[in-house]
Amino acid sequence: MSARPQEFDAKRRRQVVTPEGVPLQVVLATRGSRLMALILDYTIINVTLLVLALVLLLIGVNLGRMDSLETGGGEFLVVLFFIGLFLLFNGYFIFFEMGPRGATPGKRMVGVRVAARPQGNAGERLTAEAIIARNLIRQIEIFLPISFFQMAGDGGTGSAWIAGSLWFAVFMLFPFLNRDALRAGDVIAGTWVVEAPRRKLDDALSLKGTEVQDAAPAYRFGPEELTVYGEYELQSLERVLRSDDEKTIAAVHQAIVRKIGWQAGSGDERAFLEAFYTALRAKLEGDMRFGQRKADKFAEVEHGGPPLR
Repeated sequence: MSARPQEFDAKRRRQVVTPEGVPLQVVLATRGSRLMALILDYTIINVTLLVLALVLLLIGVNLGRMDSLETGGGEFLVVLFFIGLFLLFNGYFIFFEMGPRGATPGKRMVGVRVAARPQGNAGERLTAEAIIARNLIRQIEIFLPISFFQMAGDGGTGSAWIAGSLWFAVFMLFPFLNRDALRAGDVIAGTWVVEAPRRKLDDALSLKGTEVQDAAPAYRFGPEELTVYGEYELQSLERVLRSDDEKTIAAVHQAIVRKIGWQAGSGDERAFLEAFYTALRAKLEGDMRFGQRKADKFAEVEHGGPPLR
């Protein structure tokens, strides 16, 4: 009986290859966890919308303009409400998934995130275009059938109700019809949702990195070594260290050493990577304090952006 969870976990495990040619293991999120994340996100959206409506209502009552036809104050507050409605339902997912975590608050609570689906076996970087595409499709998946239900009225019968029900059923069942649990938006955007459990890694790495640098002065990196990588590579390195797979760690060690032009021996790969992770993270966070951001090794330094988390 104890082997059953491991068996299902193995079915959701996939291997992707980073741009450096290093294989990484990822575990696809379950359909249940994705549904729970969606429920949590829409709960947050609706609570925020309710708070916005109450605030605007209180403002209108206090100003005494809710029923004023001369000043148009009531109409202005209604316009603000619909602007907030549009931004919440359309911008919420896009805003959070474009962040460095690639996850909305609901996804973070459940422990999953959005990632770029590899083309063939090669890994890809999650782009803004993919995030926008996967979330715009949600309008077709969810809100279009709702409009059919509204057209049907309270009776719950008729062609509009049948069309809405069939439309909704097709898109809701779509993740069950493919092995990667992809919804239609994932198929079009080239994304999938993977597990990203929260772990207390940062403090441990910072501590170990400090010990490694104190014990081995050779593991000190200058700006020329650290500027070759960005946030995407930092996140990939973090996943490698979390996986604790010796073969992957050795392959990543070789790729980084080759990239930065070092001549490092074998046997101390994890200590090297922990030191490099700590130094790279400190540099990227320091740059962001001055408004500079580097998305990945291919990108130029951009100005602005939130600090790394």
